[in-house]
Amino acid sequence: MEQIDYIPSQVNLDAVFHALADRTRRAILSRLIEGDASVNEIAKPFDISQPAVSRHLKVLEHAGLVEREIDKQRRPAKLKAKNLIAAVNWLADFRPMWGTSFSQLDDLLIEMKRENE
Repeated sequence: MEQIDYIPSQVNLDAVFHALADRTRRAILSRLIEGDASVNEIAKPFDISQPAVSRHLKVLEHAGLVEREIDKQRRPAKLKAKNLIAAVNWLADFRPMWGTSFSQLDDLLIEMKRENE
């Protein structure tokens, strides 16, 4: 019997999608595209405390999307894109369905427009 949700890798997609489900964590990842940043640097644009940012970073670390290194007194966060790629690859399997759904929606909208004319 084949497992439908089986992903042949060590990536925990549940953890990745859980991490991506929060807009603050997505914003943190977007910030880290620009380069490594400390908790203070990450916290600046948000209306949340540094401990809250640290908690978000822990979720991102658990998902394997961020790693933190000790650099003297600073612990900069660094983006790790490998697990994001696994999530994108998993989602790509659904792309053919999206195209079909959009085509069906286009057909329905055209039909509705004709009925209203």
